[in-house]
Amino acid sequence: MTADTASRGWTLHPQLERDTHAAGDLPLSRVLLIDDANYPWLLLVPRRPATVEIVDLPEAERTQLMGEISQASRVLKAITGCDKINVAALGNVVPQLHVHVIARTRSDPAWPKPVWGAVPPKDYSDAARQQLLALLRQELQLTRL
Repeated sequence: MTADTASRGWTLHPQLERDTHAAGDLPLSRVLLIDDANYPWLLLVPRRPATVEIVDLPEAERTQLMGEISQASRVLKAITGCDKINVAALGNVVPQLHVHVIARTRSDPAWPKPVWGAVPPKDYSDAARQQLLALLRQELQLTRL
């Protein structure tokens, strides 16, 4: 992580830490891979303490976040060849601001419904997870943690 002063005091919510694998950092957001191979699923978590809603970010950072969401969406679509990208910032369970970027295919187990609770999470093989993380790091030009 860069040593920018706005990030001081930021920590990742324990639930997000448990459910993900860190890919790296974009200028504003930590990029995480959700541990569910049913759907290639990223989280973007702005490294700003006590941030719950997108509107809690200053205007320039809201714009930065939208750019990072677009970048992550384009890369995830290119890597997976998915039919649709779902983007959501809900925060009903984890209050820390995080944005879901989910690659969806017509053949996925929840299509066309939302992914939450549709089927039990499916573990990635170590090789598949490492391969996807490596592609994400390369294509998103992530700063390594």
